[in-house]
Amino acid sequence: MTTVLDRMLNLATTHPVDATIGDARAFFGDDHKHLMLLVEDGFLRGTVTRDDLETTLPDTRPALDVARLEGRTVPPDADAEVVRRELGSSGMRRIAVVDADLRLLGLLCLKKHQRGFCSDENVADRAAERQAAGYFAGRDEA
Repeated sequence: MTTVLDRMLNLATTHPVDATIGDARAFFGDDHKHLMLLVEDGFLRGTVTRDDLETTLPDTRPALDVARLEGRTVPPDADAEVVRRELGSSGMRRIAVVDADLRLLGLLCLKKHQRGFCSDENVADRAAERQAAGYFAGRDEA
C-alpha cells in the first residue's frame, strides 16, 4: 500500500493564525491555491477554502472565523489511493496531512485530472514561475 506520507508535499504554503479574511481572499487570487493552512508553532489550527469566503464578513476579520478542520485532514498512514478517490468524489483537491496532535506534516495535492498527486518538484517549478512574475503569498514549511 502506498500511504499519504509517500505522496504528500513536504513543503506546504502556510499562514499564521492571525491571517485575515482579506489575506485569504488575496491568497486565493492564485487559481492553483485550493486550501489555506493556518498554522501556529507547527500545528494546524484551521483551513480555509474559497467556499468558506462566501461570507459578508469584512476583510479585517480573522480567517479563523471561517476556517475548519473537519473533513480537511488525513493521517500520514492513510491509503493514498483511497484518499485520491475520496478527494475526487468530494470535489476537493487538497487535504492537510497531520499527526494525531494536529502537527502539520504536509499537504496532499490532487492533480487537476485526478489521476495522481502533485510532487514537491511540480510545486517548486510553479513557485519559481510565480516568483519570477513577482507573486508570492505565505511561507513554506511542514
